[in-house]
Amino acid sequence: MPHTVLLAEDDRAIRNALERALTLEGYRVTAVADGVEALAQAHRSRPDVLVLDVMMPGIDGLQVCRVLRAEGDRTPVLMLTALVETADRIAGLDAGADDYVVKPFDVEEVFARLRALLRRAAPPEPAPASVPEPTEQAKPEAPGRFVEAAGLRMDPQARRAWRGGRELELTRTEFELLELLIRNAGVVLEHSTIYDRIWGYDFGPGSKNLAVYVGYLRRKLDEPGAPQLIHTVRGVGYVLREG
Repeated sequence: MPHTVLLAEDDRAIRNALERALTLEGYRVTAVADGVEALAQAHRSRPDVLVLDVMMPGIDGLQVCRVLRAEGDRTPVLMLTALVETADRIAGLDAGADDYVVKPFDVEEVFARLRALLRRAAPPEPAPASVPEPTEQAKPEAPGRFVEAAGLRMDPQARRAWRGGRELELTRTEFELLELLIRNAGVVLEHSTIYDRIWGYDFGPGSKNLAVYVGYLRRKLDEPGAPQLIHTVRGVGYVLREG
């Protein structure tokens, strides 16, 4: 079955062109012109992924995303934005978006980001039938369930993370980025490696996508008087370590 995309874009030319391109790529597309229609359509039939323009009259893309997240809807959201300032991008992530593309964009970049979002949203493969069921004595906090480093603790199964005793509220992308850093604590991960592992696609040296996510993750991790945990290795990448 083809993946379903709900596209909300008030610019008719962009909406029609993107709808056509996505359809040719094999997606089943529902295209609407504003946020009100987007919410109504999302409530009628939940898509596999949403593509939302940030700047729309009435209810904009950020508000659509906030409403869906408040309702507990975790459908992946890709934002289309003409805003290039970091603060504007952070606003999209803060609203619950999973990724964004800056206009004018190459349609191949949109395809790549959608493929990455859909891969990450796919349910895990079922365990082989030969794997025995857990015994009654098995406990939720069995060895190996938690991942820990630099004062951080994660439960990948429950998608929860803590710094000390404080639980962190993370988006899907933030969680996966932090998990990658924790599992490789002390190792400098190159930009290309992180892009490949998190997005499945290297957006090139001109992309600020990773820097925005790292900056936003730092805001959630850092505490007054405590050491910064995510360090930048200029020209190379990022590393998780204390001090």
